[in-house]
Amino acid sequence: MELFTISLDDRLAEQFDAWMASRSYANRSEAVRDLLRAELGKSQLASPAGKHCIACLSYVFNHHERDLAERLTSLHHAHHDLTISTMHAHLDHDHCLETVILRGRTQAVSHFADEVCAERGVHHGKLNIISVELHEPHDPAGPKRRAAGAAPHVHLKPGI
Repeated sequence: MELFTISLDDRLAEQFDAWMASRSYANRSEAVRDLLRAELGKSQLASPAGKHCIACLSYVFNHHERDLAERLTSLHHAHHDLTISTMHAHLDHDHCLETVILRGRTQAVSHFADEVCAERGVHHGKLNIISVELHEPHDPAGPKRRAAGAAPHVHLKPGI
């Protein structure tokens, strides 16, 4: 781990300490690391190298809204290659929260999320994207593991 020092004026240091406390950081180092990861992650997603991602899309909708559940299901099926998992939770008699774990090309994931969130009746849509590096497909350890059901696969390594 590399150590570096920064200087802050008193007012900025006080604001930073208050921000840290509001988020329960134990020390400045971890807070700075998280801020750096977030900013560097944004720039990775914007660069050509940030072509792939994993993401979490969450949104609330009223399942009684005319044809909305059917429209959402159609969207999900049209982009089934992006979905790892979906969790559906009933909030009350009318509203549901869905959380969808996605992976794929960043542009495709963002486009899918935009389509879902643009549906009339979808509220509080939020997409959290994490840039990943793809590690090429590989054989998981030879014939023994294949016989046990292990299949060749791709590893996704977070970019930051």
